Amino acid sequence: MMAERDQLGSRRRTVLGLVIREYVAGAQPVGSQHLVKRYGLGYSPATVRNELAALEKSGYLTHPHTSAGRVPTEKGYRFFVEHLLAEAPLPLSDQRMIRHQFHQSRLEMEQWVHLAAAVLANTTRSAALATVPKALCCHFKHLELISVRDNVVLLVLVLLGGTVKQQVLHMEQPLSQEALSRLSNQLNDVLAQADAKEIETRLAHMSALAIQVGQLVADTMRQIDCRASDRIFSEGLTHLLSEPEFADSEEARRVVQVLEQRPLLDTILQEMRERQGVQVLIGGEGRWEELSQASLVLSSYGIEEVSGILGVLGPLRMTYSRTISTVRYVADLMSGLVQEWYG
Repeated sequence: MMAERDQLGSRRRTVLGLVIREYVAGAQPVGSQHLVKRYGLGYSPATVRNELAALEKSGYLTHPHTSAGRVPTEKGYRFFVEHLLAEAPLPLSDQRMIRHQFHQSRLEMEQWVHLAAAVLANTTRSAALATVPKALCCHFKHLELISVRDNVVLLVLVLLGGTVKQQVLHMEQPLSQEALSRLSNQLNDVLAQADAKEIETRLAHMSALAIQVGQLVADTMRQIDCRASDRIFSEGLTHLLSEPEFADSEEARRVVQVLEQRPLLDTILQEMRERQGVQVLIGGEGRWEELSQASLVLSSYGIEEVSGILGVLGPLRMTYSRTISTVRYVADLMSGLVQEWYG
């Protein structure tokens, strides 16, 4: 990356940065006269035109056929994000506003996630998404065995994080509620915080009935671990579709597909889950055609055992500095909530 940065001299980097900032702000091609007049660069318009031409030749800028001004390419945006964008915290006024929204009331975790998507969308004026935090594998918290009638028993399984599963069991012979409670207490002691694989190991020296119930618990937990998709909340699609880039119905359709086609989104989010910090995907990175006119700013959040993904979907002409700082701030806030919830 440093080698690429060194290929552009200081003046050329300055011109590229200004073109991108101007285009992000106005969505209009940027010309040399405008840059010289607005920023008092100390260079002649001819010098700036030469720099613009060189940047276009190198693939950082392009220009519409109907205009002499330039617009950034994916390569230009990527260089801007990687080399020219100074890391800045979210302004304190925005931080206070976001904290206020989160701490107005105490919610359930899924409601926190929904709120995170809404806050991201409203703060960045783009589409936003957030997944419910999910454990790499679920862990046992406790169970209850409740006598329903004769040999029919209700199994209530509670996992760390609050997931609750219920199942009706048909026992070979009737058991009193007292006997079922004793069995529940034994299993709760032996299986505390175990994952599905650990449960089978811990059952080795228990009674046949305890092994039967414990194996059913392990099977239920494996089914939860194998769920293909996280639950995703999304907000702000109308913000995204109001951008001029998506006035064309075909471009609008493609960007909507990013949020609605789960196999595509699941692939992207799974890759992001394995990376640290804020990740910026520009123009689909040459891999996802649906994102050719869009950028995704994503971050994982949570703790080592339980994590989710949140982020913003916007046009290539995105206000990257504000979006990145907002995503980072909300991810840190959500990580604290997950730590509190699961701790």
